[in-house]
Amino acid sequence: MKTYTISSAPIDFETLKSITDSETKLELAEETITHINECRNYLDRKIARSLAAYYGINTGFGSLYDKSIPSEQLEQLQVNLVRSHACGTGQEVPSEIIRLMLLLKIKGLSHGNSGVQLETVQRLIDFYNNDILPVVYEQGSLGASGDLAPLAHLSLPLIGEGEISFQGQKQPAAEILRKFSWNPVKLKSKEGLALLNGTQFMSSYACWAVLNSKKLIKWADKIAALSMDAFNCRIEPFHQLIHQIRPHKGQIETATQINQLLEGSEILNQKKLHVQDPYSFRCIPQVHGASKDALRYSQSVISTEINSVTDNPTVFPNQDLIISAGNFHGQPLALTLDFMAIAISELGNISERRTFQLISGQRELPPFLIANPGLHSGLMIPQYTAASLVSQNKQLCTPSSVDSIVSSNGQEDHVSMGANAAVKLYQVIKNTETILAIELLCAAQAIEFRRPLKTSPSLESLIADWRKVSPFIREDRILYYDIKTALEFISSDLV
Repeated sequence: MKTYTISSAPIDFETLKSITDSETKLELAEETITHINECRNYLDRKIARSLAAYYGINTGFGSLYDKSIPSEQLEQLQVNLVRSHACGTGQEVPSEIIRLMLLLKIKGLSHGNSGVQLETVQRLIDFYNNDILPVVYEQGSLGASGDLAPLAHLSLPLIGEGEISFQGQKQPAAEILRKFSWNPVKLKSKEGLALLNGTQFMSSYACWAVLNSKKLIKWADKIAALSMDAFNCRIEPFHQLIHQIRPHKGQIETATQINQLLEGSEILNQKKLHVQDPYSFRCIPQVHGASKDALRYSQSVISTEINSVTDNPTVFPNQDLIISAGNFHGQPLALTLDFMAIAISELGNISERRTFQLISGQRELPPFLIANPGLHSGLMIPQYTAASLVSQNKQLCTPSSVDSIVSSNGQEDHVSMGANAAVKLYQVIKNTETILAIELLCAAQAIEFRRPLKTSPSLESLIADWRKVSPFIREDRILYYDIKTALEFISSDLV
């Protein structure tokens, strides 16, 4: 059993992938434990000795910041906060996102600037290590004062309330605590605020998106190369000289990748009767490359975010400071999440155009890629499905980050709407996976009409693997199953 030790060292995406793809357990480094304890002890001393008002520690929240709370009610204040802010609605957040939320919340609290008890952080680790996943809902966060509603649902089980998903069943958190002989955590001053403030809902979707986008963009290149040979395209637009005079990094990478994928293709090397290909083939380096560059930028923003302290107020024991500020505001993520959605959707947009060209009856290919069109509809309708998903992606890519709705009686008068951007991005990626799966189905079918010529050894290997799960379409059949199979195929580790 592998263990990952949470310390002051930054966590990167490869580490995240390694942790979440396995049964890796979490533990705290000794230095981390020291930092957490030192911060909590400082806060206890400060509150006991000072008559000053500290936001959310001995005052109300939001526009109630001017309400003073007696010392004997400070712990109840934090419990009330968690309860009252658990107002999520909509669909349940997927389990892979919940695991990331737990991991990133633990990481955020481990810096020693949040004033939490060690017991609170350790219980979150217990949840993660035992695959005890709080039930969280997609809707409810404005992405400004942290992801308040989702993080409230994540935190409810700490105090024995809310619901848990455990071993495939949803059940009251109190039952799980009893099962493991755990007492509910008694939240101390500031702790509820530390748990609810933070960008871990947005950040978790963002991390999931980074990890899945890397895989998706590799498939986009590979499937595009297969479609190129299926459509009998020219290779000149991928010549290195073209991209040296417009040297965007992603563009150069994509052209190089397509050349490598098509190396040794008999279809590619035959004489072409046409002098030019449609943009959806000819401009693959420019379109795929721009998306790669956008994702590269997005990854840098998200990396900074997941290694930051994003709750409020922030405690600095060594400087004897408690500062109420705005690190919980999700604007850096909101803009980035919108940008990622646009970048990913373009992979689907150009993919559907290639699918359309393949089924259009051009370049010696039969209409709808079926040997007897008319009696058989062939691959007519998968393109409809892809077009539907492309259209939905366009609607989902309307930016969330340009919106703001005033809340908390005007105290929170600008919000990021990054949580909505996060949920939309998740759906855009899911849609784009399916769009690419449909292109794979069509490209592999079209290649068979080029026989006996072969594509490259690399792509012939891909087709051989594909044919193990999806036979050539000789007559009409229920294509839902083929689309589902293609989606599962590109979700595998073949890339």
